[in-house]
Amino acid sequence: MIEFSGIRKDYQGRTVLGPVSGTVPAGGVTSLVGPNGAGKSTLLTILGRISEPTAGTVTVDGLDVHTAPSRDVARILSVLRQENHFTARLTVEELAGFGRFPHNQGRTTARDKAVVDEALDFLDLGALRHRYLDQLSGGQRQRAYVAMVLAQDTDYILLDEPLNNLDMKHSVRMMRQLRRAADELGRTIVLIVHDINFAAAWSDRIIALRDGRIAASGTPAELMRDETLTEIFDTPVRVHRIEGRPVAVY
Repeated sequence: MIEFSGIRKDYQGRTVLGPVSGTVPAGGVTSLVGPNGAGKSTLLTILGRISEPTAGTVTVDGLDVHTAPSRDVARILSVLRQENHFTARLTVEELAGFGRFPHNQGRTTARDKAVVDEALDFLDLGALRHRYLDQLSGGQRQRAYVAMVLAQDTDYILLDEPLNNLDMKHSVRMMRQLRRAADELGRTIVLIVHDINFAAAWSDRIIALRDGRIAASGTPAELMRDETLTEIFDTPVRVHRIEGRPVAVY
């Protein structure tokens, strides 16, 4: 379980997040939603130790991520940022191999190769393993980065807008694969999603932020209500049921 308590982040004397407290239970998919500037990425990067909080603590399965050794954190928690830049020209297989560094410190073993192979196959990238990243489509490249965090073989995976720049088809495909990672591999997936309908369709839990605070938290059924979404997104929202599922219409 991820637990965060009293998290606050200040920039140039202005509080942009918090204080916020909450939990992400182990297992399943948890989506962070909310309007632009709500604090979603700030919270995710603090949970993933990329950014230091001004105040507050974060623990993952009891390990304080901001005081524990980096190698210990990297063995239980992996993070994919929204923007990833590699100056070297890498193949899909080489990129996925970076996920093994916390385990092998650059000395690749047969076990590492097997884990990378499993991650590539899981994301249907086996046929592209020797393709360079700059030769891939946006959707293929995004899957390659997700393969890297899967290969890190952590119980917890944090993803900052993994659907960014993906069309409808590839967004659905990505969410299906993340859902499978949670269900079949037992991973805990936490991701930022802009489309509330995607969050509702694929998540077990949703945490909604607004103005740097947690505005609502619960199951999709609990959050997919007219008044709740209207308040979170500050625009009129109606929730309809289509084939038994709640769908928000703006």
